Amino acid sequence: MRIVIFGKSYASDRKEEIRTIFSSLGTYSPELLIDREFAGLLHKMGVKTPEATLVADNDFEADLALSLGGDGTFLKTAERIGDKEIPILGINLGRMGFLADVQCCETAQAIDEIMAGHYHIEERTLLHITDGSRAAWPFALNEVAVLKLDTSSMITIHAYLDGTFLNTYQADGLLVATPTGSTGYSLSVGGPIVAPNASNFIINPVAPHSLNVRPLIIDDNAEITLVAEGRNRHFLVSLDGRSEEKHSGESITLRKAAFSTRIVKRDKQVFADVLRKKLLWGVDTRSNM
Repeated sequence: MRIVIFGKSYASDRKEEIRTIFSSLGTYSPELLIDREFAGLLHKMGVKTPEATLVADNDFEADLALSLGGDGTFLKTAERIGDKEIPILGINLGRMGFLADVQCCETAQAIDEIMAGHYHIEERTLLHITDGSRAAWPFALNEVAVLKLDTSSMITIHAYLDGTFLNTYQADGLLVATPTGSTGYSLSVGGPIVAPNASNFIINPVAPHSLNVRPLIIDDNAEITLVAEGRNRHFLVSLDGRSEEKHSGESITLRKAAFSTRIVKRDKQVFADVLRKKLLWGVDTRSNM
């Protein structure tokens, strides 16, 4: 098996966990590829790895990708994988971890299961800015956000679905989130949690001026056009945190991407269990007071 490995840019506090990961992999002697930047960090940390090929661009092929870090690292890994259809296993060296949801203490067992073929793959929808972006990678696994820039004033965002006017939002911003992104930025601004296999997008305002404006769940086959304007002549378009500045009055058009991100899940791992664990459902915190 050929495995490509990506990691977070700062992981010196996780040296022993990373050593355990490479030790578990070494049992199976896979062909390893390691991101050059991450390999440099491992060298500085004194972590010895099996013989591996270093990759510095996106010109590689593999059977499996490992993302060592948090959800931010996973998003960067998904960008590097692009449309190669390489499944990604997220090993959590961060905090919450909805995407990187294999804990360090579970790594050895998870690798054993995967090498034995005991896993399944979830196909996750991406958003594609088909018009109005200069980004080299105009795709987002979590969300596309239109946000105000360097001013306390709100921005005005006109939204259209399949060419039909939907609403004018006056707010700090507007998110279009995937089901995967429903547990990210969208959740933090009051959006609903959507099952990852649902065929939907979420349109969710950030601090809207009107209390009547609420998040809206739409079919993911819809084409979404957003036009932003305001007192400031510029605004931000952010794709999973990668931002570009645009002029007031410019539009962007979003559609479902023609490919998906493939995420490796352990056979006994289900979304309901992840929600209960990560969001502490059923836990009475008063008992710790």
